[in-house]
Amino acid sequence: MQDMIVLVEPLIPALRRYARSLLREPAAADDLVQDCLERAITRWGQRRSDCDVRSWLFAILHNLAINQMRQAARRGVHVAIEDSDETAFSRAPTQEDGIRHRDIHDALEALPEEQRSVILLVSVEGLSYADTAKVLGVPIGTVMSRLSRGRERLQRSLDTGVVVKTPNLRRVK
Repeated sequence: MQDMIVLVEPLIPALRRYARSLLREPAAADDLVQDCLERAITRWGQRRSDCDVRSWLFAILHNLAINQMRQAARRGVHVAIEDSDETAFSRAPTQEDGIRHRDIHDALEALPEEQRSVILLVSVEGLSYADTAKVLGVPIGTVMSRLSRGRERLQRSLDTGVVVKTPNLRRVK
């Protein structure tokens, strides 16, 4: 039990950052991290001994987030009455840093989820390509490809100032 605490506790801030960037809501992100840690504790004995704890925890967090996003998409958008203050939405940022932050946030949000996840894990959380591949369950080449395309698209959005939302494509057979 003590070795688990020593291995997991230093990773909690990074898990919170990644959860907040995925869900974009601090309270939901904290709940997600708690669910991740609960799952990790209850399944500690099931993890492989050769598995990196950091990538294992990020994989659990990522999979839980994807499940929550899918569930939220089925349920629709929920806004609490106390959170729907009109003045909070009508004020424009007054500082250039705020504008730049919003532009980056919008450009990241416009990326497809696969590219955004790779960019956040590699660039923000500092995971290696191999660890990112383990977290997402894809080959390293796919990580590098998604990272390259995501960075290029992000740079293009920031340079032109035009954020192009990714269309939802359907598979037709």
